[in-house]
Amino acid sequence: MTARSTGRRILPYSLLVGQEELCTALEIAHVDPAVGGVLATGQRGTAKTTTVRAFSLMVAGELPVTLPIGATDDRVIGGWRVEKLMQGAAEPEDGLLVEAADSVSRILYVDEINLLDDHLVNIILDVASTGLLGIQREGRAEHREQVDFTLVGTMNPDEGGLRPQLLDRFGLVADVAPEEDPERRRRIIETVLRFEAERDDPESEFITDALARDQVRKTVLDDARSRLGSVAYGEHTLRDCARLAAAFRLVGHRGDLVLGRAARALAAIEDAPTVTTDHLRRVARPALLHRRAAGESGTLPTWTAEHDQQVHELLSAPAGQEQ
Repeated sequence: MTARSTGRRILPYSLLVGQEELCTALEIAHVDPAVGGVLATGQRGTAKTTTVRAFSLMVAGELPVTLPIGATDDRVIGGWRVEKLMQGAAEPEDGLLVEAADSVSRILYVDEINLLDDHLVNIILDVASTGLLGIQREGRAEHREQVDFTLVGTMNPDEGGLRPQLLDRFGLVADVAPEEDPERRRRIIETVLRFEAERDDPESEFITDALARDQVRKTVLDDARSRLGSVAYGEHTLRDCARLAAAFRLVGHRGDLVLGRAARALAAIEDAPTVTTDHLRRVARPALLHRRAAGESGTLPTWTAEHDQQVHELLSAPAGQEQ
């Protein structure tokens, strides 16, 4: 199936209704992969998978490499080709981590990541953050560098959480909630039904125009990625990252770094020469939300308007006067 025909089967990125938080997180991670992976958390039927697929098709022209349910260790990290072993020959076979790194999208998508065995999640997150893959399995010892990909996971919190140590390894978390506004819900129904009715029509202006808008957005993101290094941090950006991390009692320094990187990527997307306090304010929630996990259950505490106000007041306060 070609990229064009695949694109006609998946709702184009520009036709998504809502999903702003998840779309922004995916775009930031694309512009600066060093931000880390993206975790989308929300109840079933909230279009998490559709959004990830539409994004991958938009930026790469292909669906993301996807970890199937029940994947074995060999399928994930690599092993031996079974058919060759049966013939008495040992031939290595790359796993999904290498496939993702070698793909155009450089995205590894894991649906229901909270249902994976912890040891597999540990392996995936470790390779995603370090770019190093070591294989020590049944007579195969191999070390590969530059296994670089962006991990995108989804989960339904009603089905369990991830341990805080694993949550912290994700750069950003997008909390995907069902649309409550009747008008937006109407737009979702209208858009999906029209897309389904016209997706097999090569003359559909509705879909052709949407795919053209996808290409415009892809150009914006590609340009942002190329100029990321020229975007300067504001005079107080790094200080404010540290203040936010301290105020929300983050453990370790990963959160501080993600705040700065995500704010700079957002500035690049908006063609701003310098990171501003507004950029930092807008990435605070997805960068901090999961780093306040309660206990060992990996549940995500609710982010409220009071937390937004706390961020606003801290970033507005002169140095030394933060609460």
